Amino acid sequence: MKSLTYLGWFFVMLVPLGITAQNPTVAPSGLPCGEALGNIHFICNLISPEDLAVIPGSEWVIASGNREGGRIHLVNVRSKAATVLFPTSNTNERFDFDTYPACPGPLNPDEGNNFKAHGLYLKSGQGDVHTLYVVHHGSRESIEIFDVQVSVTPTLTWIGCVIAPETLGFNGVVGLPGGGLVATSPQTGDVWEWETRTGWTRVPGSEDTTPNGLEVSGDGRWLYVAGFSEAKLTRLSRGQTPVHKEVVELGFNPDNLRMSLDGSVIFVAGPGNIQTPREPLNETSNVVTMNPESLELEQLFQHAPIEGFVASTTAIQIGNEIWLGTHRGERIAYFSLP
Repeated sequence: MKSLTYLGWFFVMLVPLGITAQNPTVAPSGLPCGEALGNIHFICNLISPEDLAVIPGSEWVIASGNREGGRIHLVNVRSKAATVLFPTSNTNERFDFDTYPACPGPLNPDEGNNFKAHGLYLKSGQGDVHTLYVVHHGSRESIEIFDVQVSVTPTLTWIGCVIAPETLGFNGVVGLPGGGLVATSPQTGDVWEWETRTGWTRVPGSEDTTPNGLEVSGDGRWLYVAGFSEAKLTRLSRGQTPVHKEVVELGFNPDNLRMSLDGSVIFVAGPGNIQTPREPLNETSNVVTMNPESLELEQLFQHAPIEGFVASTTAIQIGNEIWLGTHRGERIAYFSLP
């Protein structure tokens, strides 16, 4: 079992702000969103941007919305302006029935504020069309799949869905290089793979953790599973016999995982200082980077609670900036690397 080493690439720590919990699930927005906190700035007017995905070769980021009234947002990297991407009144649809034959069809347009977008995964495609996988909670528990067309402003086209088996509740998702997808189910404490021909099957060796975020190697041979309750990260073989796995201890509770665009590191983000009973406003933000080959860790960011942004749940790099999402807040945080 490996443990965290501190290699000092970049580290931010500010003193605690003396915040006390007022609401157990949603942080108050006492800190005006337009104001910076040291070198940390904020992007406003979002609802629970729990996960973030960079659109390759563009100036855009997709943000999820994991609370009631949540939406999928499109955020401009330069202007930092956010607009609703889905659902909207003019949603595009092109049902890929051959790939998703068990999907009952598009989401009910009357779902309204019951729509929640949880984990995201953007799979790079040919040219300017990519594939977005969204863990969806609402009228159905599902993975919703979209084409992302990159033009002056990216657009989404719904192309299909994969419905969760009755016993599963999803959190993170990845698309596989050869087709199909893998999703984590904290509800049952394991990881599941789906393909058009075979449907859902449990990933061998995934039964000993409370899985949250998920990543996959470029060749699809390795899964990286965030064990939230156990404060660990597992590299787990896929399609190999016998099963191979390695575990890394983190010292905080990992939420989402995100591979850098060049594949050199995985960003691991999550809260620390979780207490029982849980007091979210006492939770810290933590981000480390992990080498996907050596599993070596470098601490990138740690911060005391921030009003409106309790604890980081995901981290991405865009040029010289690090962007952080949160489940309990209405903003994205970002800062520049030295």
